[in-house]
Amino acid sequence: MGRRKKESRASHREHIAAAASGLFMRKGIGATSMDDIAKAAGYSKATLYVYFKNKEEIIGLLTLESMKNLYDYIDSALKNQENSKERYDFICSGLVDYQQEFPFYFKIALQNINIDFENEHYLPEEKETYMIGEKINRKMADFLMSGIRKGELRSDIDIMLTVFSFWGMLSGLIQLAEDKEEYIKDSMDMDKSGFLEYGFDMLYRVIGI
Repeated sequence: MGRRKKESRASHREHIAAAASGLFMRKGIGATSMDDIAKAAGYSKATLYVYFKNKEEIIGLLTLESMKNLYDYIDSALKNQENSKERYDFICSGLVDYQQEFPFYFKIALQNINIDFENEHYLPEEKETYMIGEKINRKMADFLMSGIRKGELRSDIDIMLTVFSFWGMLSGLIQLAEDKEEYIKDSMDMDKSGFLEYGFDMLYRVIGI
């Protein structure tokens, strides 16, 4: 433990969260205990509680990291693309890349995040996660409004309803393609990428002109 004592608190928390992430992916969140996490991270249970009060705090930190990663993917997808269809395609490919690289985070990043800001009993990570999610929504809203101004997207769509609808449809489509890859291949004679390309194009035609 000599080396670890020299590490910062943030480093300890990141190390523990990384160990917990691996367990959550293999066993599921509900089946993973703090004892399991301590053992996987190489800490005593008492030391673990120095850095995290409970499992919910670890989940909060992982969710925050997932939202930061998702924001980076969306931000990168929207840069340097002028045409709305190209920007949309880059958003879709960015989400697919994100799911492939961080399958566990993909699921938790898109979970419902509700925080009562009038109640002070919430984690700092929860508030930051919420705020990053709002930044992502604003980027998506800006994408839609830009497309409308250019005459490339329908002008009668409700911006925020469309943002939330597309999050649900795009994330659901990507997760469906992942979970049902063999079924799609056997029943439709189509690989996952072809299925996603068809689905993404179909969804774009709902808002495109």
